[in-house]
Amino acid sequence: MVAKLNHRNAESPGSARAARVARLLCAAVAFSLPVFAADLAHLRNGFSIRHEHRQIVGDNTRLFLTADNSSYIDVPSADITGIEKEPTLPPVTPASSVAPPAVDLNQVVRSASAVSRLDPELVNSLISVESGFNTRAVSRKGAQGLMQLMPETASHLGVTNPFDPQANVDAGTRYLRQLLEQYHFDLVKALAAYNAGPQRVDQYGGVPPYRETRAYVARIVHDYNQKIAAENRASAGKTPAPKKTSAAPAARTAVPRD
Repeated sequence: MVAKLNHRNAESPGSARAARVARLLCAAVAFSLPVFAADLAHLRNGFSIRHEHRQIVGDNTRLFLTADNSSYIDVPSADITGIEKEPTLPPVTPASSVAPPAVDLNQVVRSASAVSRLDPELVNSLISVESGFNTRAVSRKGAQGLMQLMPETASHLGVTNPFDPQANVDAGTRYLRQLLEQYHFDLVKALAAYNAGPQRVDQYGGVPPYRETRAYVARIVHDYNQKIAAENRASAGKTPAPKKTSAAPAARTAVPRD
């Protein structure tokens, strides 16, 4: 194929060089043209050249690359196997415009805790230790999401996407509630089972002698006790409200350490 760009002869004696020139021309055309519908000239060598319009000039077909005719390529007409309209592609929606809305983790914890009848501050303490509120957290052992659900646990609880905050916390709070009921609301044993598994707690009759599990339980209990103490201090400093017919709920008590 003999191609001329802006009247400059791009013909080369060797077929390999000619093919290379054709590739360069097609690449240049593809990256420099505006994005609106045009025509495609299909060539015998397998390439296609996008152009605005064309004109027969002797044995060549002049393919105008721009609407103002300032740039064109002369291609032997015999090398053109067909002309067709370029397909019009739908506009690409910027990723930022379809980003999922921000999740209110406080509301997620409150709603899930209410369903499982748990103190949301306890759930917050557990999440803080488990994942640091990182919804995409993955542990070295494969635990995932806010409440670090193991894949088999997540599957058992019906979670298909452990990185979905609502699904993760809903399942995690249900699991914690199950463990509390299993251990007669002994929070220390329930937390140890959440970390090491119920079989280990049953095996050792309490918190297993694993440094990781003991530190885990201690951190959650300490954090939760601090929150309870702070709320009790805040409640004690408030002016007593007028008496009501129903008694106010008693202040929460701290959890004893194991």
